[in-house]
Amino acid sequence: MDTVMEKKKAGAAPRDYALHEQIGFFLRQASQRHVAIFANRIGDKLTTTQWAALSKLKEIQPCSQNQLGRETAMDVATIKGVVDRLAKRGLLTTLRDETDARRLVLSLTEDGHKAIARNVDAALDVSEETLKPLTTAERMMLVELLRKIS
Repeated sequence: MDTVMEKKKAGAAPRDYALHEQIGFFLRQASQRHVAIFANRIGDKLTTTQWAALSKLKEIQPCSQNQLGRETAMDVATIKGVVDRLAKRGLLTTLRDETDARRLVLSLTEDGHKAIARNVDAALDVSEETLKPLTTAERMMLVELLRKIS
């Protein structure tokens, strides 16, 4: 497939860009729909990134802030902000690593565990509602295709 630059060099007319035909447009719409469903169902005023951090931390705790960021696909600045907000709310603790003072070790608090317990059914419902328009086969295909491009 020719790139835009190759077409310009060859004197070919550039292709038109139609936003409503671009994958990013559809991904953003699907994401906006999912976030709206999430906000409507999840309690404790948790955001999607906060929920991701809490639920992943439950699986792998104790862990470093950097590891949690990697495991949740959040960059360093994003995970720091998420962790700071969750710590301020008393949902997780941060301690300096005994062997490396630059490293923060994270663990859920009792309130963090309770927040997860209160919201886990709703979180599962969010996924179900997001995928509701799709058949079972389409759901599996969508997830597989998204894994492939992420």
